[in-house]
Amino acid sequence: MAVYQNYVRNRGAKLLMLAAIALITHTFYTIVVRPQAAAWEAEQRAIIAANPGTTPERSLYVIIKDAEQEATIIIAIWALLLAGLRFYELRQQRRLLDADLMRMAPSLVILPRDAGESLPSLEELPPKQRDMVVPRVLRSALKRFGTTGNAQDASTTVHNVSESELGRLDAELAILRFCVWAGPAIGFVGTVRGIGIALMGADLAVQGDISAVTGGLGVSFNSTLVGLLLSIVLMY
Repeated sequence: MAVYQNYVRNRGAKLLMLAAIALITHTFYTIVVRPQAAAWEAEQRAIIAANPGTTPERSLYVIIKDAEQEATIIIAIWALLLAGLRFYELRQQRRLLDADLMRMAPSLVILPRDAGESLPSLEELPPKQRDMVVPRVLRSALKRFGTTGNAQDASTTVHNVSESELGRLDAELAILRFCVWAGPAIGFVGTVRGIGIALMGADLAVQGDISAVTGGLGVSFNSTLVGLLLSIVLMY
């Protein structure tokens, strides 16, 4: 029950983290990115008007200014933070493999009648450590061994608890897998939207005004670029 409650709390904390990242990123876009991109575009239009044939420079603000890039960056930041938290949790779990949780000499043999005497040392652990994998596996194995007196039953219990924990960890990684998929998917949404904008400006292009076409293609290529680059980082 405690493990399930921790899972629910962790899921809620992850959603709150996503909301906080979205709020901070959108604020940064509103205050910095989009005003800087608009100023850069106005400056480049003035330079081109004064010097026809000038090739405009690239700007990071323009590349990331659209809604698709913003959404991709939010998801990427969220996924990187989740991966960092997962790495930290796994390090804590691995430390318990080397810890003397049973507080017993390595050569000491536990008999079925002694199994219950080993449980208090595990129950005295801090609540956070008590719900980790190694203590839960040890508690389950000792209780089973003390009840049945059969080492094979204890081994089966260890296997079952470990398989259950593997399934839980795999379920928690589903969010990371979703983020890896969603990054390039949102980028391709921007690609489709940009192509649509370019096609809507086809009539103007025939009349000599290609600004709508170039603007649409800019949205298309920039969103794809950002989505693919961030997906490479997340896959790594």
